Amino acid sequence: MGTATSPSFDTETLRRGIEGQTPDTLLSLYADDAELRVVNRNAQPSHPKVLHGRNEIAEMLNDVYSRDMTHKLEGCVVQGDRAAYSESCEYTDGVRVLSESMVTLRDGKISQQIMIEAWDE
Repeated sequence: MGTATSPSFDTETLRRGIEGQTPDTLLSLYADDAELRVVNRNAQPSHPKVLHGRNEIAEMLNDVYSRDMTHKLEGCVVQGDRAAYSESCEYTDGVRVLSESMVTLRDGKISQQIMIEAWDE
């Protein structure tokens, strides 16, 4: 008798998605009903920016990837149905952004994400 296993989170796809030139690969990692909470200088912890569903997440990612900047996956750890990763970004003018994410996975897709961003000021 075999054991059922759920699909694992594809960290190589995460790397290609983050470091790519378009958001399409990264967006493929989100469940249709995913929720993304963003905390940064404009959306503080008591009032985070909350995006519901892949369409709202796509709007944000399309905006981010339309900017003249580079993205790099700095590290990723997956344990069971949770993953955490760090991303560094740099605009052409030298401004840097660091993002830390904690995600909950369902069937190998991101179902919930909390992203904390820090920007050079």
